[in-house]
Amino acid sequence: MSQHSASPNPQSSIPDPAAESRDIVLAFSGGLDTSFCVPYLQEQGWSVHTVFADTGGVDDEERAFIEQRAAELGVSSHRTVDGRPAIWSGFVKPFVWAGEGYQGQYPLLVSDRYLIVDAALARAAELGTNAIAHGCTGMGNDQVRFDLAVKAQGDYRIVAPIREIQKEHTQTRAYEQQYLEQRGFGVRAKQQQYTINENLLGVTMSGGEIDRWEAPGEGARGWCAPRAEWPEAPLQVTLGFRDGEAVTLDGEALGGASLLAKLNALFAPYGVGRGMYTGDTVIGLKGRIVYEAPGLVALLAAHRALEEAVLTKQQNRFKPEVARKWVELVYEGFYHDPLKTDLEAFLQSSQACVAGEVVLETRGGRVDAVEIRSPHLLHAKGATYAQSADWGVEEAEGFIKLFGMSSTLWAEVNRGRGQAPAA
Repeated sequence: MSQHSASPNPQSSIPDPAAESRDIVLAFSGGLDTSFCVPYLQEQGWSVHTVFADTGGVDDEERAFIEQRAAELGVSSHRTVDGRPAIWSGFVKPFVWAGEGYQGQYPLLVSDRYLIVDAALARAAELGTNAIAHGCTGMGNDQVRFDLAVKAQGDYRIVAPIREIQKEHTQTRAYEQQYLEQRGFGVRAKQQQYTINENLLGVTMSGGEIDRWEAPGEGARGWCAPRAEWPEAPLQVTLGFRDGEAVTLDGEALGGASLLAKLNALFAPYGVGRGMYTGDTVIGLKGRIVYEAPGLVALLAAHRALEEAVLTKQQNRFKPEVARKWVELVYEGFYHDPLKTDLEAFLQSSQACVAGEVVLETRGGRVDAVEIRSPHLLHAKGATYAQSADWGVEEAEGFIKLFGMSSTLWAEVNRGRGQAPAA
């Protein structure tokens, strides 16, 4: 199949919603849900055009299976889109600038959903249709991300077959499987204990004992090697940054998607980037997952170390407040909200001096920035913290007196308050 880049502005060719086109674009992964969507939509009179946005979570064999699956289901057309460059520019860059995970931890590994939407809308523009379909259920976060991302970019008709059948069927996956088999379509025997999502950003796992807040079993593991398999020799890599963006790895200039893929391969054997968290979902439930993001965690560690050394005290204090709001917007589906763009303008401005090299080291499990080189290091020539200073004792004492004036006055005025009177 030919490769196409997602249009950066698919809404520029939005068709007239009154047009009677029966073409519909389905975001397609080849799994049970999206496979069910094809004949379901066809039986409603739609001409189904599938788009698979490859965001880095499949190998060549799986990619070929997805294309074959679309063909055997009888779609009107199928496109495979390379979504990895868009993930870097549309998500990784501003996410690393922000430097914060959702609720202080989760690195937003499902943010490829927005780039999948862009690929589907670009195909809709080519076909001249305003109809978009997806295979999200009515229980999770992804339906919110898909629908809001579509609504923010034009007057589209959204069709969600899985949500529709959930109105009448409680055991939806069993119904989907029976539906496909009755129409002569096989269902791949791919038994999984866990729900697994994988892309260039990392791997997320849920289901089974994870959902029960129990210790994850040995099967709940993606890329990251267990402790017993960590290499004995430590790993050191050097990342080079320009304007807050990683541009070199060990001196080699790499495109963002290739750089992140290489970091994943380097740090996963050391178990870096694996964690568990329980988060507040968009719809208000608690969601518990195991996640693995070795490359992204390494990238965040390097960027933060460089940023802490070159930004002012006030920048370092204020920036996390902006970052937390940016992360909340992306997590909850507001990827195209104007506030996100406003916040990114601040984040980008803060990166003007975030340039230099950072040496990362891991011996397994965690990664540390052990060396920082930058022409923008805020290092005072005549003073070193806790070692030497180019000011006098009197200046230090005067600073302490003025700096603590309010608290000292409170203590003097209220000294003895609350104590029992002397007998």
